[in-house]
Amino acid sequence: MRHNTHTQSVMNLLGQKGILRSSDLNDIGIPRVVLTRMTAKGLLEKVGHGIYRLPDSQGSEHESLAIIATKVSQAIFCLLTALQFHELTTQLPRQVWIAMPRGSHAPKIDYPPIKMVQFASEAYAEGIEVFERDQVNLRVYCVAKTVADCFKHRNKIGIDVALEALKDARSRKKVNTDDLWHYAKICRVANIMRPYLEAVE
Repeated sequence: MRHNTHTQSVMNLLGQKGILRSSDLNDIGIPRVVLTRMTAKGLLEKVGHGIYRLPDSQGSEHESLAIIATKVSQAIFCLLTALQFHELTTQLPRQVWIAMPRGSHAPKIDYPPIKMVQFASEAYAEGIEVFERDQVNLRVYCVAKTVADCFKHRNKIGIDVALEALKDARSRKKVNTDDLWHYAKICRVANIMRPYLEAVE
């Protein structure tokens, strides 16, 4: 009888959250072995280390981001992943790009594959927007910050990607010049971005 109660409690929690961490069970006093049993019965699907969802749930386009946000509270989605989120690139990154504070260790996640970039204090903390997807809050850098980040990390992603992002963001009126200058200064790329900004004015 207790197993049924545990199962129902887990299902209720999953209904609220969409994605469940094994550590979430600590809050409601249910042993983690319940997740193993439910997975064996086909009631749950394990999608990563300690991450579960309903087996018939259609993984949304943001599911991999939701999994990371659930496991790594400090992660902010940046660069190619932020461009994809804001629909500013035709590229499909093979990894999920996350920003972490300088000095951080790379999170131990087996799925999805991640690419971590360390950001210094102000560059890490500024320009964060929060979006709810799959019942999980995703922290993503805003468009202007993402464009500045692309110029800052042009050696990692390519200057062509940064230029494409700048042109698309301006032509689709997703950013204004003041915001771009603001984040260019924070990311210390104002001099690098100046000729390109003047060209798209």
